[in-house]
Amino acid sequence: MMETLVLGIDAGGTHTDAVLLSCASMAEGQVLPTARLIASAKVKTHHEDLPTSVREVLYALEAQSSNGTFANVSRVTLGATLAVNALVQDCADPVGLALSAGPGLDPHRFALGKHICVIPGGLDHRGVEVSPLRTEMLSQAASQWHKDEVKAVACVSKFSPRNAIHEKTMGETVHKIAPDLPVTLGHRLSGRLNFPRRVATAYFNAAVQRIHNAFLDAVESTLTDMGLHAAIRLLKADGGAVPLLLSRQEPVQSILSGPAASVMGTLALCGDDTDIRQGCSLLLDMGGTTTDLALLVDGSPVVDRDGMLLKGRRTLVRSLASLSIGIGGDSRLNVSTQNGAVCVHVGPLREGPAMAFGGNRPTFLDACNVCNARDGMDAIAGNTTASASGIAILAAKHGLSPEKLAYLAMENALIQVANAARALTANVNAQPIYTLAALRAVREAHPKCVRLVGGPANCIAHRLSSLLALPVATPPHADVANAVGAALTIPTDTLDLYADTGRRRLDVPALELHELIGSNYRVENARERACHLLYDRMVAAGVEDVHVEVTEADVFATLDENGHGSRDMRVTCQVVPGIAATLL
Repeated sequence: MMETLVLGIDAGGTHTDAVLLSCASMAEGQVLPTARLIASAKVKTHHEDLPTSVREVLYALEAQSSNGTFANVSRVTLGATLAVNALVQDCADPVGLALSAGPGLDPHRFALGKHICVIPGGLDHRGVEVSPLRTEMLSQAASQWHKDEVKAVACVSKFSPRNAIHEKTMGETVHKIAPDLPVTLGHRLSGRLNFPRRVATAYFNAAVQRIHNAFLDAVESTLTDMGLHAAIRLLKADGGAVPLLLSRQEPVQSILSGPAASVMGTLALCGDDTDIRQGCSLLLDMGGTTTDLALLVDGSPVVDRDGMLLKGRRTLVRSLASLSIGIGGDSRLNVSTQNGAVCVHVGPLREGPAMAFGGNRPTFLDACNVCNARDGMDAIAGNTTASASGIAILAAKHGLSPEKLAYLAMENALIQVANAARALTANVNAQPIYTLAALRAVREAHPKCVRLVGGPANCIAHRLSSLLALPVATPPHADVANAVGAALTIPTDTLDLYADTGRRRLDVPALELHELIGSNYRVENARERACHLLYDRMVAAGVEDVHVEVTEADVFATLDENGHGSRDMRVTCQVVPGIAATLL
């Protein structure tokens, strides 16, 4: 039986994990091929230097493997929190934002950042120019941005997916004044017609592009130094993976790769789990810093059709429906007095590491150790003597017994997790349910079981089950689920195509493709053309044998400039996300 070696690396908020897997060819009768774990490793994440984290975890992984094994790895997939951490901590690059909207709402309402320039000029909904673009103000702004040490520029024109001429002109204007500033053009990131969300998508793409590409450069160099010359991919927010060539162009797609890694890893670890293949199940990934929550319906992740949410703004990036809260093993224990009673609140800030693993102050994991050492309800982790000592000192300061403080912390943390689970479920049920496997699920989602992964998973499983009144199971290798998810996620991409028989024009914004079509062009032609173009794009990026499907196909009857009837067609297709194998 043929076997392929694959490597998964996940740089999380607390630890960087890596796994080396061997994937077998699919046997007759199998739904998916199987993979086996050869080695796994976990090191502390260096937030100021993620490439060092990658280097350390690979050295640890290599020490467990046979000599020369790395040279035979065929695929490396990364998941990282670098970009989202930069945004959350306001450490992303300052962006110059150039907007052109024409008549209508003031584009300042949708702007982000401090460096904004609104340029006169506009297009109508079909891409026809209604007022010419005047770039004098943009030239002045670009000159000032250069002086203000702006690191990147985003150019967004309303209705640019129908005609990108104004965005291209804005980009050329900036390049003439400041040729060293990288420019993001909104139409290259999505063909969907939503100006506010395109503004946010382009802005965030520009804000993380330099950081993103510097990280990829360093990781590629590290992998090469260690004798790894395999194809490299990066996990996306929708549960797929994208080749580095495409990821460098659209870093915004991978900003929320962490929750996606959790979901895909849990799917891979629960391949034979019939409970999650039927009905609805809740997935929880508790790490050192956060807990990520997601839902499965009939074994497929629920998709957030409203687009990825970043810093309160919706984008045009397709993502899984997930929720993250600041509860993890390294979360700070905040003790206060309210109405004469001592209260303990866990998180959202990270204190870590836990004293059980060499930290200086007690964290949520230390509280778990004290509770579990006393009643044996769940597992303990690390040095329980250190946990007990730290909890005792903190409890004495507030007149509590160590056990009382630990149980209050455990109760508070799990209530926050339970409330987050209810909020996620309510949000998903508030609109039609879409999953990766099916375009629409008509029934509501009500979880019947929980699958729990992450480092502290075994320390809370039984208590969480009691609180949620649901069976909770922790699959094998739960502590490296994210790295497993990265390793086994298949490559994906999406493409939007527009065809207007009145203008006799076909446009694919992401490819900068424009073609002439006849007046008898049909939506069936558009569907076929879109799928062929996406397949060819994946092949050009080094990915073959992909399955492409159409997710949206709309036809609108319109009148052309002469009053004649015409058809306005919009097609969206995707390479279906999923996992390449399940772990034995």
